[in-house]
Amino acid sequence: MKKLNFKPTWQKAKAFTAALIVYTSTYLYTYAQDGNSGINQANTLVRGYFDTGCTLMYAIGAVVGLIGAVKVYQKWNSGDQDTSRVAASWFGSCIFLVVVATVLKSFFGI
Repeated sequence: MKKLNFKPTWQKAKAFTAALIVYTSTYLYTYAQDGNSGINQANTLVRGYFDTGCTLMYAIGAVVGLIGAVKVYQKWNSGDQDTSRVAASWFGSCIFLVVVATVLKSFFGI
């Protein structure tokens, strides 16, 4: 029985690669969309979610504030010396979340 030898040659590999590139570029060209319409659609979607994201930032700020208030209260009752430092850091983080949400709203004009 004769054994078949399937060794690819460089000419076959080059021809296959060229055919694959032509097919891929044709496929991508036929299904491509205009770049401007894609960017405008993404802009519309992001602006639609922006109010929800800001509300989420405010809610996270409220939760962080409550947790911070409990931690500061515990430190104050135990008589720790660094109570004012901890209170300032928790208060600063809450203010930061609220300011970031507000600045982003005004920056993007929403």
